[in-house]
Amino acid sequence: MSTHIPPSQLNSPEHIAKVPRPQLNWLQPLTMLAPSGIWLLLLLVLPTLLIFELSLVPGIRPGDVVNPSGLDNYIRIFDPLYLRVIGRSLFFAVDTTIICLILGFPVAYWIAQIAPPKARNLLLISFVLPLWTSSLLRSYAWITILRPTGLLNSLLTSFGLPTLDLLNSSPSVLTGMSYSMLPYMVLILYASLEKLDKRLLEAASDLGANPVQVFWTVTVPQTLTGIAAGSFLVFITALGDFVNPELLGGASSMTVARLIYNQFLGSTQNWGFGSALSTTLILVVSIAIALLIKFGDVTPKR
Repeated sequence: MSTHIPPSQLNSPEHIAKVPRPQLNWLQPLTMLAPSGIWLLLLLVLPTLLIFELSLVPGIRPGDVVNPSGLDNYIRIFDPLYLRVIGRSLFFAVDTTIICLILGFPVAYWIAQIAPPKARNLLLISFVLPLWTSSLLRSYAWITILRPTGLLNSLLTSFGLPTLDLLNSSPSVLTGMSYSMLPYMVLILYASLEKLDKRLLEAASDLGANPVQVFWTVTVPQTLTGIAAGSFLVFITALGDFVNPELLGGASSMTVARLIYNQFLGSTQNWGFGSALSTTLILVVSIAIALLIKFGDVTPKR
């Protein structure tokens, strides 16, 4: 049975306080996310959409009218010449990831499990000190080491050994890229190895497993997510690296990043094809990031 409220009481303070108010629980998180959302919209989403629009215009140059007309720029990517460039970029990225994993795992394991606990933070800081300097300076340092009259060949000559012509070659690019990406791999692997359950290692040894069997059957499964996270991060970073291939590789080490640079700022000036390459690279990196989010939890499996 409904209660009749006299009109004179509708505007009373008691009645107004009892009237249910609409819930605005969504307003607070929206207000907090608005600054970063606007920032991402202006500096990430809109530029990406602009690049995609330019990628649909064949042969566009600065000052031309933007008139999207097809997928000719994307079809051009499948030219054997550009496929070799993409393959070389993937080669550098995959090899850099493998080198960083092989070199970084023992270092991260030693810091996380063997080094004194009081010294671990100091060891980590000292290992990532190179990241505090510019990547450009680090590349120039490797030029000083690897050039024909550099430090490496000077040492080889002093020992009576033949000199090596490493600069402007694939080994020099892999050296510079691995040196730049190794700290990222070590930090992520350390975060995973630090949580390693030593009881399982002891149990495997008590059951007669040798160190190799313990490593593959106990250590690796527990740190598999950390390995995946470090590998994806290094791969993504190496795939878009521009400085090391440019300074250490020479003309024979053309990569996707250098090719995109040439399309926008080089003598070619083909913004449409450069945008198509950029969009493709963004798609590949986005897939890698999605896999990183899915498989990159650094919590070890038990």
